[in-house]
Amino acid sequence: MNLDIDQEVAVMEQMSIGELREKYERVFGETTTSRHPSCLVRRIVWRMQASEQGGISCRARKRVEELANEADLRMTAPKPRPSNNGETVKRAAPAAILEADDEPAVGTQLVRQYKGQDYVVTIVKNGVRWDGTLHRSLSAVAKAITGSHWNGKAFFGLTRRAKK
Repeated sequence: MNLDIDQEVAVMEQMSIGELREKYERVFGETTTSRHPSCLVRRIVWRMQASEQGGISCRARKRVEELANEADLRMTAPKPRPSNNGETVKRAAPAAILEADDEPAVGTQLVRQYKGQDYVVTIVKNGVRWDGTLHRSLSAVAKAITGSHWNGKAFFGLTRRAKK
């Protein structure tokens, strides 16, 4: 079989999403969740070329396996790089976050009743203290209390909608 890429692409560009998904299933032997026509066309053509030309070489497969070795994956964020004078440079938070008017002041205590129990949190310089533990945000505290994600300001009644 001699594959004419331009002709295949021209034919597939005239197909509906359903027809492309059926062709994908025939070529790959599995269904796809994609509904993006250009993505489907590219993937189908790639597979057809790989099938005709024999796919990737054994050497390339071996190299891919070496690169994908989990032992080589970074599991933590990189440490900040030192500046020219040897001091560690910390990234500054954007001014809009540091100077927000709607943020509670340090020392503010917020009370929320949830499922019949009162929860009191204190805003501190570097986060929120609740139950003797320092949390990064009000949202983290709300998640710890409820077990599901909440907008912390909404949970503690600090948003306009919550105030109404």
